[in-house]
Amino acid sequence: MSTQAPAPTAPQQPLSDPNTIQIPEWDSNAVHTSKDGVATTSQPGAHHGGKAVLQEKFNAVLPRSRSYFGLKRRTFLIVVACAFLALLALIIGLAVGLTKHSKGGQNLPLPTNSEQHEGDLTYYGTGLGSCGLTSTDSDMIVAVSHYVFDAASRSSDPNQNPLCGLKLRASRYDEQVGERRSVDLKVVDRCVGCAATDIDVSPAAFDKLAARASGRVDVTWAWLSPQATA
Repeated sequence: MSTQAPAPTAPQQPLSDPNTIQIPEWDSNAVHTSKDGVATTSQPGAHHGGKAVLQEKFNAVLPRSRSYFGLKRRTFLIVVACAFLALLALIIGLAVGLTKHSKGGQNLPLPTNSEQHEGDLTYYGTGLGSCGLTSTDSDMIVAVSHYVFDAASRSSDPNQNPLCGLKLRASRYDEQVGERRSVDLKVVDRCVGCAATDIDVSPAAFDKLAARASGRVDVTWAWLSPQATA
C-alpha cells in the first residue's frame, strides 16, 4: 500500500518584531524607536532648525547666485566687513584724538605748571595775530598750537584768550655754535598747522635758536610764570 507524500507547503514568513517599523524607500524622514517602543520621526534639519531658518532668511536677502558690484557674495561680504572694521578704527581714532586734545586734557601743554615740552620749532611771516596784535618779523613773538589756544579759550573772541600776552621760554642745542641757546617769547597768535607741543615763531626769534635755512628743528619750551587758564 503506497502512501502519498504530503504536498509542499509555502515557507512561513518570519514573525515581524512588533518594535520594528518598515520604512518605505521613498520616505526621507528618519524613524527612531525609543526605549519604550514608541516610534518617532524627525524632519531633515530638525536638529539645526534655528540655524537652517536663519540661513534661509540670509539667502533670501543675499542670494548666493547674485553678483554684488561684480563680486561674488563671499568676496562682497569680506569687503563689507573690512570696510566696517576700517570705519570702526577711524571712529575710535577720532575719539581718542578728541579726548587727548580736549579742554583741560592732561596731554595739552597749558600754562598750569612749569613742565618742559618738546616739539617742532618753525617760523612764519608775522602780521595781525589771533590776539589782535600786529607784530613784525623782528619781534620776539610766538604762535602756540591751535589745540592749546582753543582749549584755553573762554569766549568766542580770540582777542580775549587768556594765553594772549603770556610768555614762554624756548631753548635748544645749536649744533653750529656748539652751545645751548634760549629766548623768551610772547604769545600773540594761534598756529593751525602745529601739533600740541609745536611752536611757530617770528623769523628773528628762530634765528636766535637755529639757522633759518633749517626751516624746522626740535625745541624745548616751558611757560614762564605758570597760571591757570580756566
